[in-house]
Amino acid sequence: MNQKLLTITIPCYNSQDYMDKAIRSVLPGGDKVEVLIVDDGSTDDTAVIADKYAKRYPDIVNVIHKENGGHGSAVNTGIDNAKGIFFKVLDSDDWFEKRAYKEYLKTLANLVENDQIVDMFLTNFVYEKPSINHQRRMIFSALFPSDKVIGWEDMKHNIKGFTILMHAVTYRTQLLRDINLRLPEHTFYVDNLFVYEPLPYVKKLYYLNVNLYRYYIGREGQSITEQTMIRRLDQQLAVNYRMIDAFNLFEDVKEPHLRAYMLGYLEMITVISTSLAHVSKDPKNYAKIKRLWNYVKEKDMKTFLHMRFGIFGQAVTWPGAIGRFISIKCYHLTQRFMRFN
Repeated sequence: MNQKLLTITIPCYNSQDYMDKAIRSVLPGGDKVEVLIVDDGSTDDTAVIADKYAKRYPDIVNVIHKENGGHGSAVNTGIDNAKGIFFKVLDSDDWFEKRAYKEYLKTLANLVENDQIVDMFLTNFVYEKPSINHQRRMIFSALFPSDKVIGWEDMKHNIKGFTILMHAVTYRTQLLRDINLRLPEHTFYVDNLFVYEPLPYVKKLYYLNVNLYRYYIGREGQSITEQTMIRRLDQQLAVNYRMIDAFNLFEDVKEPHLRAYMLGYLEMITVISTSLAHVSKDPKNYAKIKRLWNYVKEKDMKTFLHMRFGIFGQAVTWPGAIGRFISIKCYHLTQRFMRFN
């Protein structure tokens, strides 16, 4: 296997209308980059478009056609087949910014040349919402020092609610294989597992303060729209439960900065699950959320107390109608501020 510097996996499902922009944005990486397009059982012209790029750029683009298994399955396929030292996911409706991409590749190459291969490499991302001409940059300079190899002990701050998303992360490929990361199939929101479960195994990090990833918001049917998330609450909960089960954070995670960050991440995901149930105004969903919080309590009291009496946990778990009202208001305030859906 001819090793590349970086594998960029692009999961595609019926992506014919927008995948060109994603693919074109990463081609300037040249033959040091593997662009791995995973056609996840598409029924439109996605496969034709992917094969066209593979034929035109045989030293850069590889295509895998597979039966539909969902985003997690496509990422798993990417990990299994990647030829790059590093691994990154680019969704087919997003893209990389040209100048940031050049700096990103240069920095990765320098790390390899100087025998400083890190486990996780972080860059900024930008929410792009063209329908209202809105951009919002998510920058990690408040959390991490930039331009040097660091460990978790070098975190500058732990800001509650400020989480590292898939768009920010590049992993060392072999790390993902060593921990046997397998995302569930036919399940949405597995990107949270992708950026949560490897964290205790990450020892060396690097943060480059460039706005690499452009995250498109506003496509019809997108999985993060509010009504879609409510319909898929059970899938959100499945991811939430797996995060709870992944680690005993007070026993398995010894480094205090990392533990605090992971506790905050788990609290935020649980708060999102809770708020979505309250927004739905469905008593069946209220019962699901009660079971979720009870599950945390029974599994690990320390984690439960941290989450339940954290600033966000308190806001969404007041009993009865008052608590649901506060939860909904907090959710919509965050939505308005971040404009994430």
